[in-house]
Amino acid sequence: MAKFALLSVSDKQGLVPFATALVKQHGFTLLSTGGTAKLLAQAGLPVTEVSQHTGSPEIMEGRVKTLHPKIHGGLLCRRDKPEHLAEAKQNGIELIDLVVVNLYPFEQTVAKPHVEFEEAIENIDIGGPSMLRSAAKNHESVTVVCDPADYNDVLAAMAEPAKLGALRRKLALKVFQRTASYDAAIARYLEAQTAEPDLEALSGFPATLTLSWKKAQALRYGENPHQKAALYGTFHEHFQQLQGKELSYNNILDITSAAYLIGEFERPTVGILKHTNPCGIASADTLIEAWEKAYATDRQAPFGGIIIVNQTLDAAVAKAIAEIFTEVIIAPRFSEEALAILSKKKNLRLMIAKSGPQGATDALQEVRSVIGGVLVQDRNRTLGDVASFKVVTKRQPSAEEMAALLFAWKVCKHVKSNAIVYARGEQTLGVGAGQMARVDSSRIAVWKAGEAGLDLKGSVVASEALFPFADGLIAAADAGATAVIQPGGSVRDAEVIAAADARGMAMVFTSIRHFRH
Repeated sequence: MAKFALLSVSDKQGLVPFATALVKQHGFTLLSTGGTAKLLAQAGLPVTEVSQHTGSPEIMEGRVKTLHPKIHGGLLCRRDKPEHLAEAKQNGIELIDLVVVNLYPFEQTVAKPHVEFEEAIENIDIGGPSMLRSAAKNHESVTVVCDPADYNDVLAAMAEPAKLGALRRKLALKVFQRTASYDAAIARYLEAQTAEPDLEALSGFPATLTLSWKKAQALRYGENPHQKAALYGTFHEHFQQLQGKELSYNNILDITSAAYLIGEFERPTVGILKHTNPCGIASADTLIEAWEKAYATDRQAPFGGIIIVNQTLDAAVAKAIAEIFTEVIIAPRFSEEALAILSKKKNLRLMIAKSGPQGATDALQEVRSVIGGVLVQDRNRTLGDVASFKVVTKRQPSAEEMAALLFAWKVCKHVKSNAIVYARGEQTLGVGAGQMARVDSSRIAVWKAGEAGLDLKGSVVASEALFPFADGLIAAADAGATAVIQPGGSVRDAEVIAAADARGMAMVFTSIRHFRH
């Protein structure tokens, strides 16, 4: 009895050697369509067009070619049921034992800039998923391949038939994962394109949320060694690792936070982070000056931390950073001299931000797991309308104070709540993060500045959320701060403003909050 293999692929990588082995080593008769059939014939392989096999021509510009009982009957027929086999024989249906299909490149098509809607629709594969699903459902008897990376495993299993059953189940699972991902991509595209007055869909929060990510990397463990973890999605399209140990779960979280932070700044800037929190940020005319100021904020926390820059990291900065233990350094580029210096630290992870400091921050939404589901929100991409910020005290901030306030406001947005940031010019002086009381965050920031030997006299302070009481502002004034930026909106705003006026401070209300949990 003839063994039939149906091959119809968009990605033709490795197909000819695989098909050659099917014919010459395993005695398969090849069925195929369109460009795949042409490629196989050009390689000198005997191949039968599906239209010839079914007796039905391809119609409607190829939209209908494999949707036929002789195809799906050959795939779905259960070999262990005599009635199935009898019906197949009665209807002239040959059994198909192997299917190799990968789908029209819908995801790649819609990723192109300015793709036309009609082109996107025409790249929705119908016959391919149908064949894959039929074959995968009947994987007890049919081998189904949707990824060229599996060709060698299939050939190896054919040489040792005892292994074929387990491989078929694994490949069937892969098929349903692939078709689920494919359908999810189509749904996301159509949701984005809809012209219907469905406010949920138009807002980016559809009634049904479909998420599908391909596994990109198995991780050694999660936040702690007893937790398993993996990375899904396109992280590696944004970052390239040049050297160092494999990225950890915590590294990836830190890199993401660092990329979001550095995207706020245009002048040469260095950011130092620990556990996703900024512990030293500075901008300056040169990167080495920015490094010196950022590191001066806190010389303890950067141990084992993450460093990110928004300019080419040169030899001077590399030499300075090399003096401390660092887990990860991220830059849009590294000079050859810098790489030579840093390459001596074999475990140090060096990461290229492929699209520059802004390109790595493209995610528009954030998803977090909760009991029974997920939370989805728009990513916090705004500082607020600076033009509408309001000075609420008797004293206006000076130009220097206002510039420092805006710098501190940018940093504060990326500090875990409750967040307090002291700054002078374009340099952080003290950062207080994640405390249950805002006044405690302020005390910690003051203490850290003192530990670093930095004078807070004449500094400014930023709070990512309102001061519920005057105590936080009074603590800032006592530390030497002369100006404050905060959202405002407390029922005790009048008390806070009065406390600022009593101390000759300038205070700006932004009317926008930057909670970060």
